[in-house]
Amino acid sequence: MNSDGLVLRRATDSDATGVADVWLRSFAAALPTVRRAHDDADVRGFFADVVVPHHETWVADDGGTVVGLLVLDDGQELEQLYLDPSWRGRGLGDRFVDLAKRRRPDGLGLWTFQVNLAAQRFYRRHGFVEVERTDGAGNEEREPDVRFIWLPEAR
Repeated sequence: MNSDGLVLRRATDSDATGVADVWLRSFAAALPTVRRAHDDADVRGFFADVVVPHHETWVADDGGTVVGLLVLDDGQELEQLYLDPSWRGRGLGDRFVDLAKRRRPDGLGLWTFQVNLAAQRFYRRHGFVEVERTDGAGNEEREPDVRFIWLPEAR
């Protein structure tokens, strides 16, 4: 799995299964202590019926295999950024954040779980600043989370 043939492109309906599979593998690897709010079938249905057809979804395609995903909402929210565990630490997340900043040049916001220290380090490295912490009452997992924002002038 080298990155020579890696392409970032908009997701199509046919990518939904691959996108969901990456999300499931990544969530399990990065967040083993976080209770998932939905089972695998619900996650797959959500990506196929809601995320891919109705949100700006990007995939990292390695020779026809989805190895990462980025989801942006219609505003300034980075909704999801997940990588296949074997692709972590190889610059793919950096490429996705750069893409998100180009697509939302006025700024971005995101949530990550407090237990996900690696994600927090990653976003801080990319110029995001912490603005809020919660007890998790507002998310489906009921897991304490942290809000980050990136503003272009804060770079």
